[in-house]
Amino acid sequence: MQTRRRAWAARLDDAGVASPEADVSLLVSHVLGVGLGRLDLVDDVSEADAAAIEALVERRAQRIPLQHLTGRAWFRHVELAVGPGVFVPRPETELLAGWAIESCAGIEEPVVVDLCTGSGAIAKAVADEVPGARVHAVEMDPHAHAWAERNLAGTGVDLRRGDMAHAFDDLAGTVDVLVCNPPYIPLEAWESVAVEARDHDPHLALFSGEDGLEAMRVLEERGARLLRTGGVLGAEHADVQGESAPGVFVATGRWSDVRDHKDLAGRARFLTARLAR
Repeated sequence: MQTRRRAWAARLDDAGVASPEADVSLLVSHVLGVGLGRLDLVDDVSEADAAAIEALVERRAQRIPLQHLTGRAWFRHVELAVGPGVFVPRPETELLAGWAIESCAGIEEPVVVDLCTGSGAIAKAVADEVPGARVHAVEMDPHAHAWAERNLAGTGVDLRRGDMAHAFDDLAGTVDVLVCNPPYIPLEAWESVAVEARDHDPHLALFSGEDGLEAMRVLEERGARLLRTGGVLGAEHADVQGESAPGVFVATGRWSDVRDHKDLAGRARFLTARLAR
């Protein structure tokens, strides 16, 4: 079994997959229904299981996202169904979700809005970890919305389909925490995007104008309308936007405590701001 796993990992490595050994372990675990911690105890597999793993490894070598092959992704403490048509949540975004959850502390029944919810990852995490929160989410893309609908079923989250630029007028001035993982890749950066994202994630969730900040400007305007005075906003951005993304908020004069935050790798990852007026 170990020989087979090494051969599969070598194939993924040759294909340019960033984490070949880890991906093979996850695919083997998925097919066998065995936890990752017990894989080393598996001496051999049936020919049918080996063929199933082989087929998945071949598709992963074609740079199909791992999560599309397993049909699920973990985000903080919740499991999400994912597949073609929805942005696969990244581990880095868990930090933004954690900030939103911490920002609810001390507020009775906090009102939380997740714009550009995609798979529903942030909204589901907040609903899971802040049971008293009233969580609202919106997604414009019909395919992504269908995935969010599936993931948020039974959570109590108010999920709507629509453009974040016009969403939740009925909540104007009442929101405590606004969180968003908007599209932020400049159109000119097309070639630099990882194949898994560029060819399989919805472009609506990736690209945002020539400078990558079009959605951030819309978010600033929407945040100023939806948040109560003193309410807070958090938004993910590209690692090269550690100054330009917060600058969108500083420039309007409507925000205080505008800060940028780094991810675990030390890269600029998300901004936070407080509505001052």
